[in-house]
Amino acid sequence: MTENTYTRQNDGKAGNGGNGGNGKTEYDGQGVGQMTGTVLVTSGTGKTGRRVAERLAGLGVPVRAGSRSGEVPFDWQDDTGWAAALDGAQAAYAAYYPDLAAPGAAEAMAVFGRTAAACGVRRVVLLSGRGEPQAAVAEEALRGAAGAVEVTVVRSAFFAQNFSEGALLDGVLGGEVVFPAGTTAEPFLDLDDLADVVVAALTGDGHAGAVYELTGPRSLTFAEAADVLGRAAGRPVRYVPVTGPQYAALLEEFGVFGPEAGFLAELFATLLDGHNAATTDEVKRVLGREPKDFSDFARDAAADGAWHG
Repeated sequence: MTENTYTRQNDGKAGNGGNGGNGKTEYDGQGVGQMTGTVLVTSGTGKTGRRVAERLAGLGVPVRAGSRSGEVPFDWQDDTGWAAALDGAQAAYAAYYPDLAAPGAAEAMAVFGRTAAACGVRRVVLLSGRGEPQAAVAEEALRGAAGAVEVTVVRSAFFAQNFSEGALLDGVLGGEVVFPAGTTAEPFLDLDDLADVVVAALTGDGHAGAVYELTGPRSLTFAEAADVLGRAAGRPVRYVPVTGPQYAALLEEFGVFGPEAGFLAELFATLLDGHNAATTDEVKRVLGREPKDFSDFARDAAADGAWHG
């Protein structure tokens, strides 16, 4: 699942994960290439972008954290500023807003790919949604427009952090997670694992052209996930299944624009029909370690105060 309005991306104030220079630097460590320059991190204050920027800065990589109103202006709905944000960057992390399966995403990816190529960017890592047919169209649009730019696609399972940082946070705090997932199981992915894979692909060699399908180590139904969350949070949490139309109506009650609410409900129906239930070993293949289990995510989130509200 990519960064979208449902996950309540905070893209208001950007912070630089590093300096804005474009000099080359030496790096060591597993999955990290010998040399790299500035990396543009789009949606740099979102759940994934923030984590990617922090990791790059920790490696000494110069970072530009792009956002709508930050020090590095970048707005997915306005391509006039993309060239300035990409100028001098050697790599970019693209986390499209509102969602890579949304109408207009493929066209935006084509423009982004052409702009990146024109600016001399060598490598782009694209966040995509696992099992999203329309997102795959946008992926191909980026590849087709990017020319010689190395493109790596990271397709993510449902973010575990949607329960601690996204719109489902309120449900956990209130004791009821309302969602149109039925009894379908999902291999929830911890965003620290996703960010580590993204950084490995941005800074290391051998990832060009790869498509990584990332999942957690096991699949849980939303009812099972709610039970895990409740035990970690120290309060009862139950899952309340609803239909897609019911969920769209609920989103509208919370102020989501009608067409967007309908798009999100339809997207979840597509994602949670069972075809994404299987796990993969691609986190381990890229990082050399197992992904974080959902119970460990819940324990750590509780320890960090995610559900103290």
